Amino acid sequence: MDNLKVPPYNLEAEQSVLGSMLLSKDAVIVATEQLQPEDFYKESHRRIFEVITKLYENREPVDLITVTEALRSSKILEQVGGATYLTTLTETVPTASNIAYYCKIVEEKALIRRLINTTSSILSMAYDPENEVEGLLDEAERKIFEIAQKRRVENFYHIKDILFDTFERIEQLYNSEGGITGVPTGFPDLDEKTSGLQPSDLILIAARPSMGKTAFALNIAQNAAIRYKVPVGIFSLEMSKEQLVQRMLCAESNVDSHKLRTGRLDEDDWPRLARAMGPLSEAPIYIDDTPGISSLELRAKARRLKAEKGLGLVIIDYLQLMSGRGNTENRQQEISEISRSLKALARELSVPVVALSQLSRAPELRADHRP
Repeated sequence: MDNLKVPPYNLEAEQSVLGSMLLSKDAVIVATEQLQPEDFYKESHRRIFEVITKLYENREPVDLITVTEALRSSKILEQVGGATYLTTLTETVPTASNIAYYCKIVEEKALIRRLINTTSSILSMAYDPENEVEGLLDEAERKIFEIAQKRRVENFYHIKDILFDTFERIEQLYNSEGGITGVPTGFPDLDEKTSGLQPSDLILIAARPSMGKTAFALNIAQNAAIRYKVPVGIFSLEMSKEQLVQRMLCAESNVDSHKLRTGRLDEDDWPRLARAMGPLSEAPIYIDDTPGISSLELRAKARRLKAEKGLGLVIIDYLQLMSGRGNTENRQQEISEISRSLKALARELSVPVVALSQLSRAPELRADHRP
């Protein structure tokens, strides 16, 4: 005999949600905002919820009589248990005032069922020999991320609650020294104008090739990590981690990078390099040099770094070398999708994300240098 596992669900919670909706208009409002029909495991409960939702959307009263009649008109009253079952729902609910808690239980069980279905789908794809590993990983991450995003759906907040938090933030800014409220860049003029790199911001640094974008970004990373102990995550798609560290070592030691590349160092260069090794080795800088990293993979790695090491700043070098999901019509749309994903990451982790962007050299070929 097969040991079939029943998907997780809570019958009493589903019944309590529906019973509360039959008894209280406030419960209807809460439940319709928090749940969808597919969140219910039992088909009969889905049908009842759909009918209640339809009555509510049509501005019709919701109670035992109106719902019973609506189910009868739809010829599904007996399928859901009849009028007797609806009465039972109203009689067995502990209290309609706990509707939000009942909804939370139903929602969490539904999310677990979706996770089970998704992992089963991923397992099937993994067994398909025609699926490439990279595509499989990207699709698996996308599916899991969609479930996680549904869990993070935000509700409305009353302005009074936001005002208190805002006032506290203003007070902190007032008491802060130097007027730097975000991550310091180490460039005084820039910090004065921006008050530092602000959490949840996506900052684009755009310039043509070989104009110093990477050097500028690495200077910001070093200043933030070494001088201010801000954990920095660097995603380098153009240069290897060894090349990045070599450039940072040159900047920190004031040794000419050409001399380091060629090995033609002077005797006095060695002590400077040795002194620079100390602060660099202790700096909270973390480098990932995966070429062509996708936005989904980058977000997953950034989340993990935030959880394990803390994260105060993300730097990406550079935007155009990232890959999207591959379901867009052209590269321009793909870059737009990647940019939206990075902005969502900045908001999710509440850190500034600095993305370098390469401008085309085409304007240089025009007589008027028109962009």
